[in-house]
Amino acid sequence: MAQDRNGQQVFELEFPQSLGVFDDYASAQKAVDFLSDEEFPVQNLLIVGTELKQVERVTGRLTTGRVAAAGAASGAWFGLLIGVILGTFAPEGDFWRTVLGGLGFGVVFGVLWTLIAYAMTRGQRDFSSVKTVVATKYEVLVEHKHLAKAQELLAKLPGLRPDPFA
Repeated sequence: MAQDRNGQQVFELEFPQSLGVFDDYASAQKAVDFLSDEEFPVQNLLIVGTELKQVERVTGRLTTGRVAAAGAASGAWFGLLIGVILGTFAPEGDFWRTVLGGLGFGVVFGVLWTLIAYAMTRGQRDFSSVKTVVATKYEVLVEHKHLAKAQELLAKLPGLRPDPFA
């Protein structure tokens, strides 16, 4: 766990109590900001994302051509890097030849590597996507000895209602 300058755990409270559960991060943040404005010791609070779910956004269809093109592009970057590194140590006049050679080998290697990996999936994943984990609820926790004061202060905040059934 991460520690602060005093060696204390940053993401832990000694005896946390729930101050409220909110449907979005902005509402939880608004509650903490209000408490800060009221000079509450906000270092005794945690905002915890709960009820996590993984979301995967499909970004496109994979074809052999797209896989080969992506492999060529990533291989070109890697080959260029290796070519420049080796080119700095090449005999005088061979720098560009070394760089272009590294670039060429990188493209060939990248295409072959990605096509082999794509063939090994046997068509079971013919799409590209990006994934993320998101919280569907946000719980504000407070150190037990500050719970009553935090509840009293939050009761003054108009329009902010934590979910009582969460």
